[in-house]
Amino acid sequence: MAHTLEGGLRTARYTDLDLEAPAVVTARSELAACFQLAALHGLEEGICNHFSAMVPGRDDLFFVNPYGYAFEEVTVDNLLVCDFHGNVVAGEGQPEATAFYIHARLHKQLPRVKVAFHTHMPHATALCLLQGSPLLWFGQTALKFYGRTAVDEHYNGLALDESEGDRIASVMGDAGVLFLKNHGVIVAGPTIAEAWDDLYYLERAAQVQLLAMSTHRELKPVPHEIAQRTYEQMRQGDAESARAHLTSAMRRLSHRQSAYINT
Repeated sequence: MAHTLEGGLRTARYTDLDLEAPAVVTARSELAACFQLAALHGLEEGICNHFSAMVPGRDDLFFVNPYGYAFEEVTVDNLLVCDFHGNVVAGEGQPEATAFYIHARLHKQLPRVKVAFHTHMPHATALCLLQGSPLLWFGQTALKFYGRTAVDEHYNGLALDESEGDRIASVMGDAGVLFLKNHGVIVAGPTIAEAWDDLYYLERAAQVQLLAMSTHRELKPVPHEIAQRTYEQMRQGDAESARAHLTSAMRRLSHRQSAYINT
């Protein structure tokens, strides 16, 4: 299902790129951990999904996973650095074609998007296959996303050119989550920690909604006023909570890998 870029990306050197700068090392470590965590939670689909993050201190370069690797295979050492012009700046290989055209255009057209995670994670994607609004305001976890979602109603095949990437970016607009009907989801955030936090809780909210819907009983929505107030309460400490969540997840991931190595 994955596609390589026609002719591949070119290779270029940016002599002012310092991959050993502290902020860059941290970003690479956090992004690689998110791939591992997404694999651990079953949030990927083969080698077809992709995460990206802008290189700290740059507005023209972004990290993305290489084509042909499952999420659990993505590490600090094999992350790619790409620019918006079709150049692989650092790393071996190339991104999957849709990874480049979606993420390059999201980051270029929406400078606020420092991090973009695209998955076909099962429960959130299942909501993309339904008519009407994907995420409904029935549960507390869902309220984290109240007023922060957008829906792309017009599935247009694979994103294999800049125009489709630009179209997706336009539909996302100011939203934090984009539901791509008949496709999957994109989570956009200002930091890697906040993108991971949203990705994780979005799938949990979708899972609970589908479980409730499967009972075929009448569902109880949260009134708008309470939903809005709860959303505001959640957002007040969201960045700090997201940072603690990713730190905890990375700690657990480290313990898990250490236990595996020492077995």
